Amino acid sequence: MNSGDTVWVLISAALVMLMTPGLAFFYGGMVRKKNILSILMQCFIILCVVSVAWVMFGYSLAFAPGAGFWGGFGWSMLNGVGLEPYVDYAATIPHQAFMIFQAMFAIITPALIIGAFAERMKFSSFLVFTVAWLTFVYAPVCHWVWGIGGFIRNMGALDFAGGTVVHVNAGVAALVTALMIGRRKNTEKNLPSPHNLPFVVLGTALLWFGWFGFNSGSALAANGLAVNAFVVTHTAAAAAGLSWALIEWFRNGKPTMFGVASGAVAGLVAITPAAGFVTVSGALAIGFLVSVFCYLAAVIIKPLLGYDDALDAFGVHCVGGIWGALATGLFATKLVNPAGNDGVFYGNPGLFMVQLKAVVITIVYSGIMSAVLFKLVDAVMGMRVEAREEDIGLDLTQHHERAYTIVE
Repeated sequence: MNSGDTVWVLISAALVMLMTPGLAFFYGGMVRKKNILSILMQCFIILCVVSVAWVMFGYSLAFAPGAGFWGGFGWSMLNGVGLEPYVDYAATIPHQAFMIFQAMFAIITPALIIGAFAERMKFSSFLVFTVAWLTFVYAPVCHWVWGIGGFIRNMGALDFAGGTVVHVNAGVAALVTALMIGRRKNTEKNLPSPHNLPFVVLGTALLWFGWFGFNSGSALAANGLAVNAFVVTHTAAAAAGLSWALIEWFRNGKPTMFGVASGAVAGLVAITPAAGFVTVSGALAIGFLVSVFCYLAAVIIKPLLGYDDALDAFGVHCVGGIWGALATGLFATKLVNPAGNDGVFYGNPGLFMVQLKAVVITIVYSGIMSAVLFKLVDAVMGMRVEAREEDIGLDLTQHHERAYTIVE
């Protein structure tokens, strides 16, 4: 074992853990003030419930070796997951270090879906849906892409830190839940504005900071690959934030803080699958272009289609994740990572087709299973709060708390 690698992975796990509270502020600032605590509560309870489920059975389902639907229950309660390395995943760090690092990915992924159904889902139903989604959607897809014996991994698909596993997976589920739960009340003509933009900026900053652990930590070692992932992550986020500002400036005459924050997050999403495989020039292209695609999806196409993805979980995470996965097939090069592959621009068009296949499989499976789980929970418990509760706000009706006590 290598103590430097172990320290870096543990620090990276802590950075990724911080992303979920960061997401809480990012999402919380966008909703109306009567619902901000419900967003914070949903993010924090996911941090609790998924952590427990992960050590009980989630890690085993996702990462125990096997060529089936998932890894099985052989590592449940961390049986056999000790302090010695498991060389098939990470040869220089304790197996439990890898496990807890991956736990933080499992936590934030279902948290991303919250942005689609914000302000209208029952808390009890949300909890059941989250655990079911972790078990039957996240764990299988994670096993297929990253697990020993996973068929998408065996296809040769590249996903350094979670383009398909995290962002496409959660983004598709977000669209499904937004469509199935229906629009928020009285939003057909005017969508509510973010109630606290400084919270959005704070959340963006925490996400950007934590994302260095998300991507650079996925090298699972303190080495040159981690450095490359760190540099291209920052570069893509910066390029995307700038790109979104320029788009707004051109279309509306003024750039906005909200736009720059949205663009930076889109850039972080897009570079995630590519971070360990592309150069800085590839990162610049990925970052500049992702804002174009996500702006089209979230600002232009969404209003035309009329669905209420409240906080653009689909428009940013799924669209950005799809672009990042496909862009990996364009810009990947063995010059960065000999264990990876060359993409289209380095003489191997076959990689793009493999990446496309991985994206399609993830979209189809996550979409179908998310719809099935939603319908099952809805039939048993009901997913949406009553109309009166929605009018009052989820902070009071679901948690008997109020975020702001000062009367205006």
